[in-house]
Amino acid sequence: MLVLDSIELNLDADHAPLLTGISAWYPASHFGAIIGPSGCGKSTLLKVIAGITPHTSGSIYWQGKNLETEDLPSNQLGYVPQFSCTQPRLTVRENLIYGARIRLRGTPSEIASRVDQVAEETGLTELLDRRAGVLSGGQLRRLALAMELTTQPSLLLADEVTSGLDPKSEEEITELLASLAQEQGRLVLLVTHSLRQSQIYDSLTVLTGGYLAYSADPRDVTEYFHVNSPEALYPELGLRDPKDWAAAWQAQAKPEVMTPENFLGELESLAISEEKESSSCLPGFFSQALTWLDRRLKIFFRDPAQVFLQLSLLLVFPIVVTLFAYRGLPEVRNMAMSSDTGVVEQLRESLAFTIQSSRVGTLVSGLAMFQVILLALMGSNNSAREVIGDRAIIEKEKLAGLRPGSALLGMGLFLSILVIAQSIWMTLFVRAVCQFPGDLLQQFFPFLFLTGAVTALCLAISSWSSSSEQASLGSLYLVGFQLPLSGAILALPDFLGLFSRPLISAYWAWSGYLQTLRDTRFYDLVKFITETPIAAVNLSLWILLVHLLIGLVLAYFGIRRSQWR
Repeated sequence: MLVLDSIELNLDADHAPLLTGISAWYPASHFGAIIGPSGCGKSTLLKVIAGITPHTSGSIYWQGKNLETEDLPSNQLGYVPQFSCTQPRLTVRENLIYGARIRLRGTPSEIASRVDQVAEETGLTELLDRRAGVLSGGQLRRLALAMELTTQPSLLLADEVTSGLDPKSEEEITELLASLAQEQGRLVLLVTHSLRQSQIYDSLTVLTGGYLAYSADPRDVTEYFHVNSPEALYPELGLRDPKDWAAAWQAQAKPEVMTPENFLGELESLAISEEKESSSCLPGFFSQALTWLDRRLKIFFRDPAQVFLQLSLLLVFPIVVTLFAYRGLPEVRNMAMSSDTGVVEQLRESLAFTIQSSRVGTLVSGLAMFQVILLALMGSNNSAREVIGDRAIIEKEKLAGLRPGSALLGMGLFLSILVIAQSIWMTLFVRAVCQFPGDLLQQFFPFLFLTGAVTALCLAISSWSSSSEQASLGSLYLVGFQLPLSGAILALPDFLGLFSRPLISAYWAWSGYLQTLRDTRFYDLVKFITETPIAAVNLSLWILLVHLLIGLVLAYFGIRRSQWR
C-alpha cells in the first residue's frame, strides 16, 4: 500500500506552494488516476512519490516503510515520464535489452528471455526489429512501459503517457495499464487529463491548485461534484477556491482503508517484493559502464552524419596544418640542425639569416600552436553534447539504478577512442609532412593529454548545462580563449600570464611539444622570437593531467545532480 500523509511542497516564500496537505492511500492490485486542470500539481505529485522531487513536509509510506528514512529499491519502482527515454537509432529489442542490462543482473539468455516476455505483455513482439525512431506515439508509449516492466516493479507511475494519442491508442494504453495493475499485486498510478474511460480506474484522485479535492471511487465522482458527467468536472472545479474544495473533502467521511480484498493484495505484494529483494540486484559498476559503452558505440556507428563529421575532422585538420606550413617548409628543411654554432653569432653574421631564422622560429611556434588548437577543437566536438544530449535518458536510468560513475566511465571509454585516434593521426601526419625532428612518443603525449583534457572539460560543461546550445557555447568559449590567453603568439603582460597560463591547456601542450625539439636549432629559434617562457615537458604533462582530472570530477558531479526537465 502507498500512503501519502499531509504532503507539502514549497519552492520558496515568494511562491505559492505547489502541493498542500495531500493525504491519500492506494492499495496493491490497484489502478488509480490522478487528474485535474493543467498546473494543478499532478506531475509534481508523481515526482514526489518517485523521489525525484523532495517534498517539504509530510510522509510517504510504501508497504509499511517510511520513505523518509528508507529508499525505495530501484527494482520496485517503475516511472514512465512524459518525454521519450528511448534511443531512436536502436531497435525496440535493443532499447529493451540495453535498458534491462542497466537494471538487471543476468546472463544474455536470461535478459533476452525477459525482454521477449515483456514485449509479449505490451504487444511489441512484432515490432522488436523496428527502430524506435519510426514508431508511432502509441508504440513509443508501449516501449517506454515495456522498459520499466523488465524489473517487474511493484509500483508503476505513468505521467501522461496517454496524452496526444488518438482515441484508439489512448484506450489501448489505458487498458494495458489496467491489466498490469492486476499482476503481482502491482499498484499503477496514471496522471492524465482524459476522463473518457473513468470507469476503468479503481480510484480517481482530483487535484486543483495544489490541493486534494477528491480521492475515491470514480463511480461516485459525478455525485460528489454535482455534475452530469466526468467531463464536466474541470469547469466545476474552477467555480470554487481550491482551499474550499480541500476543506470539503477533508470533512467527508472516508472509506475503510483496509478491506479483506486489500489485505490479501497487500500480502501478495509484500511476498513478491521480499522475493525480489533477495533474488535480484543491480549489475556491477563495470557491467553498467560496459553496457553504456556498447550502446554508445552502436548509436555512433548508426549515425552516418556523426561518423562523417568525426572522420572529416580527423583527416582534414592535419592537412590544414600542413597547408599553412607549405610555404615555409623549404626554409625549415634548409635550416642547419646542428647547434654547434651559437645562434646569436649566426644571426649577427647575416641579416638574411636573421630574417630567415625569425620566419622559421615563428613558423615552428605557430605550427605547434595550430596543431594544439585544432586538437582542442576536436576535443570540444567530442563531448560538448555528450551528456546534455542524453540528459533525459541519464536521469531516467539513474532512477532505475544507473550509477553516475558507471555512466561517466562508459562515456570516458567511448571518448578515449576518439581522443587516441585524433592524437595519433595529428602527430604522425604532421611529423611525416613537416619532417620535424624529436622523439615521436614524446611529441604524441602532449597532444594526447591536451585532447583528453579539453574533452573532459567540455564533458563537464555538458553535464552542468541546461541546454545543448548552452553546452556548445560554453565549450566554444573554452577553446576560443585558449590561443589569446596562452601567450604563445602574442606575449601577455607578466601579471596576466602568471594568472591565466595555469588554466590554459593549449599553453602546456605547446610547451610540451616544443620541449621535444630542445636539442635542435628549432628550439633555439623559437626561444629567440618569443618572450613567453616554455615550461618543462614533465610539468606540462602533469598540468594537463590535472586539467583532465578536474574535468572528470566536475563531470561526475554534473551527471550525479538531478536535472529533470
